[in-house]
Amino acid sequence: MKANNNGTQHSDLNSPRLTRRDFLKLAGITAGLVAAGCQPMWLETTAPATLPQSARVAIAQAKTYDGVLIKQKIQDLLDALGGLADIVKAGARVALKVNLTGGMHFSPPEGFTAPESYVTHPEVVRALGELLFDAGAGELYIVEAVYDQVSYPAWGYDQVAKGLGATLIDLNAPAPYPDFVRFPTGPGWLIYEDFLFNPILGEVDTFISLAKMKCHFNCGITLSMKNLVGLVPYTHYRLSEDHWWRSAFHGEGEQTKTRLPRVILDLNRARPIHFALIDGVMTAEGGESPRGSFRPVQPGMLIAGKNPVATDAVATAAMGFDPLASPPTLPFIRSDNYLTMAGELGMGSNDLRRVEVVGTALDDVKVQFGPAWEM
Repeated sequence: MKANNNGTQHSDLNSPRLTRRDFLKLAGITAGLVAAGCQPMWLETTAPATLPQSARVAIAQAKTYDGVLIKQKIQDLLDALGGLADIVKAGARVALKVNLTGGMHFSPPEGFTAPESYVTHPEVVRALGELLFDAGAGELYIVEAVYDQVSYPAWGYDQVAKGLGATLIDLNAPAPYPDFVRFPTGPGWLIYEDFLFNPILGEVDTFISLAKMKCHFNCGITLSMKNLVGLVPYTHYRLSEDHWWRSAFHGEGEQTKTRLPRVILDLNRARPIHFALIDGVMTAEGGESPRGSFRPVQPGMLIAGKNPVATDAVATAAMGFDPLASPPTLPFIRSDNYLTMAGELGMGSNDLRRVEVVGTALDDVKVQFGPAWEM
């Protein structure tokens, strides 16, 4: 073990960054790899002959946040997934959960903005919002339990919402309703039997998770499923009033290895995701926010699917990791693999033999991602 400048311990593992060869061993799912004898764990047996449509995940490559480009790429994703007619009916009320980690608490790395490194980019929100209205949506809500009120205007969300005619909702407050309501997790809950949510989350017809592609110090990855941690008012889910974050979700001591992954599963059952879109055009490796080993990277991709478990599994592989990895294997070196747990609960599959990747082939996505080593 080594310590960083803050004294935090981290594993002294060799070569934390993946080479192209390492990536192909982990993430390739093509006949060429099989013929070469380069079979990742998830390719050890034959894939099913047919797969449900919900197991389809689409990848598109986008090198910049040019608005015209992003909209076309998201349209390509939607086309590859069969469109939105099955989840967006005429006049539907749609909530789009973005990831605005940390608010203005952090400063982005020099030469990059926060949306270019650790929060959902507003151009992705704008493009998806326009396409949702094209698909027949009647009302659009952009929702997040923001860390501070200036997050929305600081990162261009006020402008995007105005252009779309969308409503910005801060999930830390019940407004425009008088109070929060309890959403049951359902049978077999793991940590929380229910959650306090802003009522809008129950009134919408379609719920979308628009996440940023990142690693996470505790959970290994933070994608569409982990994005739901930002659904609850933080003041109701902290261990003490000194905490400005949802510390009760993480727990203390040895709890951190098991508690947060299970909270993520409970959240996803209390408020199921209809569509997941992951912003990996520009992001960062080394953690979910600018501290420790955080470093901007440009994977140049967007990933989407109608099952968040399958979508996050493909994104995990695109980042260079095995979505079936057992802890303490990267990226799940500090917690249980909640993707595997979700599969065991019947929420979807993280086994890429049971996922159809369309659009850009997974083995053509050239990315090298370092995990969350330090915080």
